[in-house]
Amino acid sequence: MVKKILKVIGIILGILVALVAVFFIWLSVNEYKPADVETVAVDTSEGKGQQLVDGSEFTVMSWNVGYCGLGDNMDFFMDGGSGETVTTIERNDVNIAGIDGMIAMNNPDVLFVQEIDRNSDRSYNNDQLAKFKSDLATYEDQMNENNVPYETTFAYNFNAEYVPYPVNNMMGHIESGVAVFSKYSIDESTRVSLPCPFKWPIRTVNLKRCLLVNRVPVVDEDGKDTGKELVLINLHLEAYDDGEGKIAQTNALKKLMDDELDKGNYVIVGGDFNQTFSNADISMYPVRDDVWAPGSIDVDDFGSRWQCLMDNSVPSCRSLDQPYKDADHDTFQYYLIDGFIVSDNITVNTVETLDYGFAGSDHNPVLMSVKLGNEEKGDK
Repeated sequence: MVKKILKVIGIILGILVALVAVFFIWLSVNEYKPADVETVAVDTSEGKGQQLVDGSEFTVMSWNVGYCGLGDNMDFFMDGGSGETVTTIERNDVNIAGIDGMIAMNNPDVLFVQEIDRNSDRSYNNDQLAKFKSDLATYEDQMNENNVPYETTFAYNFNAEYVPYPVNNMMGHIESGVAVFSKYSIDESTRVSLPCPFKWPIRTVNLKRCLLVNRVPVVDEDGKDTGKELVLINLHLEAYDDGEGKIAQTNALKKLMDDELDKGNYVIVGGDFNQTFSNADISMYPVRDDVWAPGSIDVDDFGSRWQCLMDNSVPSCRSLDQPYKDADHDTFQYYLIDGFIVSDNITVNTVETLDYGFAGSDHNPVLMSVKLGNEEKGDK
């Protein structure tokens, strides 16, 4: 009798092992494996953007929207909480509307968005990119007399057939990435892969980080090509690695930035660095031992040609170990991990983290005003 029971248990265990093996083989076959560099389509369905004239002043906003699911009612299992999707599809729609409204109110000329979903179980398979494009076009018509359409680009940095965690409520299918909305005409857009720090099998269900690089031709006052480009780089660097991934990705970013500046181009990098710049005062946001801690970027490693910018007047991110709503905001864990890196041939007028109250995302937007050229350096 005992032998029969052990035999049955052995058969059951064998079947379970076989099923797990088949599952990981399926994940491996369907793993998202982007090329090192890929061309990205520029969507001009809302109309063509305008020419960018040398010496122009304009605004750039960056916002990690947290798949419009990490509003003030949510925590997240990777940060010590338990949540992984928005509470309801209705709340997802409310978050999108609130974020789009905040963007429209500030009316940036260039918008960098991180963690925007296209077809993900965690956000009810809502195509958030399409919703953003539609909403922002509508707001443009309603709020701005001089309507200039956004050209848009999108690149995946998370494209997994099925994410089998957390075990109690698996995340399932995920399609998510970074997007750029530009009122200036984009000549070319590419997805540049960043080093992935994860090994098989974790790699098959994890993010594949990238740089979304957009090139905007710069013309003179007569509309003639100056031979310069404004290079817009949107990013969302590694979060849950041992630190080596962030370092490798930051080094790859630095090389690309230096190459573009050496060509005489203007360069603006923006996004969620998941790291704090060493020149930012974060004394008002000390990190507790029991929560996720960001890395640090030594700005001296970039050299004197680069301006590394974070505004500490408002935290750019909050911890997801607990929901924000109804919590003690005075003792809450905050971070400063969103900002910009700007080449020194651009004059930075202002950088401001906007206080959105983490209503629809675990991040606040960062808004920057710049002017092409730097008179102190003799660039005009």
